Amino acid sequence: MSKKRVAKGVVVIGELNIDIVAAGLSESPKMGAEILATDFQLTLGSASAIFACGVAKLGHEVTFISRVGRDEFGKFCMAALRQAGISTRHISRDEDLKTGVTVSLSTRMDRALVTYCGTIAALGHEHIRTSWFKGRRHLHMTSYFLQSRLRSSFPQILLEARELGLSTSFDPNSDPSHAWSDRIRDVLAYTDILFLNEAEALELTRAGTVSAALKMLGAEVPCAVIKLGAQGAVAIRNEEITSVRGFKVEPTDTTGAGDSFAAGFVSSYLRGQSMAESLRVANACGALSTVWTGGTSGQPTLQGLRKFLRAHPPSEGST
Repeated sequence: MSKKRVAKGVVVIGELNIDIVAAGLSESPKMGAEILATDFQLTLGSASAIFACGVAKLGHEVTFISRVGRDEFGKFCMAALRQAGISTRHISRDEDLKTGVTVSLSTRMDRALVTYCGTIAALGHEHIRTSWFKGRRHLHMTSYFLQSRLRSSFPQILLEARELGLSTSFDPNSDPSHAWSDRIRDVLAYTDILFLNEAEALELTRAGTVSAALKMLGAEVPCAVIKLGAQGAVAIRNEEITSVRGFKVEPTDTTGAGDSFAAGFVSSYLRGQSMAESLRVANACGALSTVWTGGTSGQPTLQGLRKFLRAHPPSEGST
């Protein structure tokens, strides 16, 4: 009798762009005024790519599905993914559109983003084959509002993944219009793990507090996680709420910290760890990503993560 093949690996479907990061700003930028940055970097960007790199560094095989322009920035993105050990075989090239660009203006505590969408909005359901999901264990999707062409297909794609036995996670990121259309609930219907930051959770639920928002989200998805930045995170699963404090670090650039957090959580979740430990791992991954400029430079390997957690026992990052 042949052995049953065990599903492994993570599928990430989403946007690819470069990040132009000006870090270490002493104050928020203002129109008509000039301020100075302490660091600058041209790096791989996009929530999807930052998540993919983070989960790959933690030892998971990653299948990445996306679209870039046939230009130098597109080449840059694909080379960066290959360097992270991520296959680019399912990334198509657009002859007419430029690869997307995000300009990140980052202080030590927060950042402002300006994005040119380009190919970010060009990925469609027709560019995705469900056969690429076979033999994989988990699907992650993000940047719901930026991916205008793909947006209406999010529910169908997540459903198709579930039908093939994959678990799913969804991190919509912020809605530039602040409207938070009820159509997003069609996506939640096929989401196993939902990630939101505090502002997003309050806007989506229209609740007055994080606690109220979390309970509302817990009624819609099996597991909801609200990222609280330096304060840590709180989650609900099966009506049980778990809260874990964050780690104290000296941040340089917060770009992509939430995506690194999600990568840590999904990695821990797939390894069968408890909710508290998954949040602790996620907090560590998010914190470590902020000590270097760019979304991927500070992401830990599994060995580096374990070393950090040993040096910071649960008493420093616990409930």
